[in-house]
Amino acid sequence: MRVKSKKSRLEKHHIEDLVGRSYMAFCVLLLIVIIISMVYFVASKGLSTFITGGVSVGEFFFGTKWAPEADTPSFGAFPFISGSFLVTLLAALIASPLSICAALFMTEIVPGWGKKLLQPVIELLAGIPSVVYGFIGLSVIVPFLRDTFPGQGIGVAAGALVLSVMILPTITSVAADALAALPQNLKESSFALGATRWQTISRVILPTTMPSIMTGVVLGMARAFGEALAVQMVIGNAPFVPKSLFESASTLTSVITLSMGNTTMGSSYNNALWSMALVLMLMTFAFVGLVRLLERRNKI
Repeated sequence: MRVKSKKSRLEKHHIEDLVGRSYMAFCVLLLIVIIISMVYFVASKGLSTFITGGVSVGEFFFGTKWAPEADTPSFGAFPFISGSFLVTLLAALIASPLSICAALFMTEIVPGWGKKLLQPVIELLAGIPSVVYGFIGLSVIVPFLRDTFPGQGIGVAAGALVLSVMILPTITSVAADALAALPQNLKESSFALGATRWQTISRVILPTTMPSIMTGVVLGMARAFGEALAVQMVIGNAPFVPKSLFESASTLTSVITLSMGNTTMGSSYNNALWSMALVLMLMTFAFVGLVRLLERRNKI
């Protein structure tokens, strides 16, 4: 009787294991199908601009004139590409030092009350919707820039400042995790040799954790590169290459969100917007590849 009961339990566990593995395999297969379908759909739409639309790759990537509804349409997306890269790089330059300092404050300077103070603030920043960031930028940052610097306040600088606050939680969280995972014996060895706290931070802790910190920076840049609504509200959305930080510009995400609903599916204008979406997707892949490269370097 006991043998039969034990056998039935084994059969039950085997069935549960089979169901669990089957469900997991189905979920993984579904994710793969969804990802491949999305990549194929965006690529087929985006490449049609160059295959059937008569637009050359050079004109699209390096052309500066964007007039899709003119009698002689022009699809130069360079102003939007340059605007996306410019705003993203400036946001990373502003947010990275602040994030690293915040992570050091939480983990090395005052890891007790410092983490209790900053952790809720970081989590709060991560949970604020994009439209709120855009509205605050439009109400606070734009008037400040307009009163302090030449121009209307709306432009690249305003977009970079808004994005820098938005990506601050991402970089800070990754940097804090990297600093917390640092082996304690490295710091103790530095102190044993007579190094001060600041010498240990600058010559031991930061050089050792820099690949992991750069991973957070790249993830923040990926977030900034794909942000649409907040930047759209403060950058001005002008289809020109900005000559200063206080001039209006536009990004790939801004022009897509503003124009996609006003185009006809299959038109040259619509296909050009899908080409911009393809550029965004390729840049996302590039950011992910760079993150993987930094993680592999950190393990080595």
